[in-house]
Amino acid sequence: MSDHASTGYERPETAAAGTDRSADRGSRPIRVVIVDDHTLVREGTIQLFEQEAEVEVVGQAGSGEEGLTVLQSLHPDVALVDVHLPKMSGLDLARTVVSELPDVKVVIVSAYDDYAYLTEALEIGVAGYLLKTATTRELVDAVRAVAGGVFVLDQALSSRLTRRRTGTAAAPTALTRRESEVLSVLARGRSNQQIAAELGLGQRTVEGHVSSVLAKLGVASRAEAVAYALGHGLVGHEGHDGSAPKTG
Repeated sequence: MSDHASTGYERPETAAAGTDRSADRGSRPIRVVIVDDHTLVREGTIQLFEQEAEVEVVGQAGSGEEGLTVLQSLHPDVALVDVHLPKMSGLDLARTVVSELPDVKVVIVSAYDDYAYLTEALEIGVAGYLLKTATTRELVDAVRAVAGGVFVLDQALSSRLTRRRTGTAAAPTALTRRESEVLSVLARGRSNQQIAAELGLGQRTVEGHVSSVLAKLGVASRAEAVAYALGHGLVGHEGHDGSAPKTG
């Protein structure tokens, strides 16, 4: 992780969407597990969290398989997971955790701004995706956000995804109220199965709504839909009325 003081580079704040649920945790610290195959990265992240009373690192692992064992044993609030891990990739680990340990919020922390990785992570239903160029403050704020139920996407990636669709489609068609609800939950990093459970819908129905949302927004993937929603104020607000999303 980098810090403004050491790089001289300042990026806009991390984009986030959702509702803060930190009150559900009470006054106890946010319990975090770090899964990264670089010892220095793990130790450095632990050291920066030691300065934060609200965050407690309760475990660490250097491989995907070890990470799964630690997470199954400790059930932390947040897992910071690198993409490239030995024995089990970070995305495969995230997929297993989302399925088997839904209360553990997985944040992918990657050195790569690869579009394919981001798309797969969002399809899995991770709680956030950050680059390793994130500052100390951005990382701490992201952990607090996802622990409170807020989806976090690295601002650099959000901007890149928004640029991908700029000028490539006509003004988006109006979303129905249900499609707006699906988009709001989708933008919190939820999988189709999780969206179905939260909204009380069948999974096939959700798949149909997601496909409709992508078509109406003029985007090709869930990742681009999330970026569009974050960039145009379509999430984090109650009571969408089905009107056409604003485009500027």
